[in-house]
Amino acid sequence: MNVKVSLKDVFSPCSRSYAASLGETAVAFDFGPLVDTPHLSSLRVKTELLLYPLYILYGNGETFLSYISISHSANSFGKPLGPLPMYPAAEDNYGYDACAVLCLPCVPNILVIATESGMLYHCVVLEAEEEEDGGTVEKWSRGSETVPSLYVFECVELELTLKLPAGEEEEITESDFSCPIRLHRDPLCQHRYHCTHEAGVHSVGLTWFKKLHNFLQSDVEDKDSLQELAAEQRCIVEHILCTRPLTNSIPAPVRGFWIVSDLSLGATMICITSSYECLLLPLLSSIRPPSPPLLCSDPGAGSGCSPLRALAEDSFEQHIRNILARSSTNPIMLRASDKDSSPPPSECLQLLSRATQVFREEYILKLGLAQEEMQRRNSLREGAERLAEKYEDAKYRQEALMNRVRRILGSLRNQLPVLSESEKEMKKELQTINDQLRHLDNGIKQVNMKKEYQKKQMKSTESPARSSLTLNAQQRTCVQGVLKEQCVLHSTALHSNHPTSIL
Repeated sequence: MNVKVSLKDVFSPCSRSYAASLGETAVAFDFGPLVDTPHLSSLRVKTELLLYPLYILYGNGETFLSYISISHSANSFGKPLGPLPMYPAAEDNYGYDACAVLCLPCVPNILVIATESGMLYHCVVLEAEEEEDGGTVEKWSRGSETVPSLYVFECVELELTLKLPAGEEEEITESDFSCPIRLHRDPLCQHRYHCTHEAGVHSVGLTWFKKLHNFLQSDVEDKDSLQELAAEQRCIVEHILCTRPLTNSIPAPVRGFWIVSDLSLGATMICITSSYECLLLPLLSSIRPPSPPLLCSDPGAGSGCSPLRALAEDSFEQHIRNILARSSTNPIMLRASDKDSSPPPSECLQLLSRATQVFREEYILKLGLAQEEMQRRNSLREGAERLAEKYEDAKYRQEALMNRVRRILGSLRNQLPVLSESEKEMKKELQTINDQLRHLDNGIKQVNMKKEYQKKQMKSTESPARSSLTLNAQQRTCVQGVLKEQCVLHSTALHSNHPTSIL
């Protein structure tokens, strides 16, 4: 069955009131940072454009997403996507009185959804995963496009009107006061924003944003970082200005609000009151944008500071900061009545008791806890010094005892009749060396003999005709006598053969 609805019927007062009663009207919207067209595969865009994501919040808590281009002729691309799924799912869809939405300019995008009852939901915008339970119905309601999901990281409740204790033994009375909330970005710090409403001004700082960003940017799944992120301290909320301390007080809403950064004023919040007065309030000091390190703060390469000592000091300082962190503060009171008239005594008593309780619980008690922690650390340091001295003394005595034991064991080993394993190995090694020396001695003798033989051969080749025969004295006398007799015989024979010659 086709149902035709005309524009006249849609924008008629009856239809608007009927849709508003069901929470089906858009109550707020906000733009996110620029995105590239190639990352948007669901949008059929031929040219590369710079698009702004537009988050639209409905009164029933549902959020829709659309993409807007200022430079293109067709400002909107496709129909709004949504509603965006929120995890973990809630039966009441995180409230039916949504009134404001804010997209913090960071990656990944963080959506802040505010309700009139004072609840703030910090949602991280991430890519959609596989369809889970109920995926068929959700896919039918959203169409074929893929939409991101909102993961609710934490819920924060603002103290719109001051919570006053009724008595010492009674619980704090809950207030049903509700009013629309407006969310404002902080131009000086991207993970901080401010809330203005009929009852005053709150400042909210997300301390867990840096760790979440590092965890999502890391390629490897780090379970330790995930556990640290889960155990990270929640956001810090400070009640800066209170214009309606009690439910029955006359409202005095803030007319104007802005954040300025000036050299003379510093980071300052400017508020215009209902009586059109200008208030200059300093921003909360616990959340501030990161400043560059000073040159004097750089220890340099030549410093002898231990990294472990620096880490321990930082962790202890952060521990003290966590102890001193305040969950509630005493805001500046601003009444809407005449300045000359004083408030009723009952109201003054309630406000005084509330301020006294805050100072006692958030300042005095926590300062006492911090003092106890510092005293405990000093006692632990003194105990560590005593243990270090005892350790050095015990180490010196242990070395002396070890040297004495070595000497005693050496003397006992020398008195044993049986050789030890080391001595047996030494004996075997010495025998091996002795055998090697004997073998070397034989080799040297053979070399010397060959050397002498070579010398004799060389001499024989130099004088081959020389005789080595020698005669003793007796042999020499005999030879000489025989030679003389032979000479006499020869001379006699010559005289007998030639007598005339002799004459």
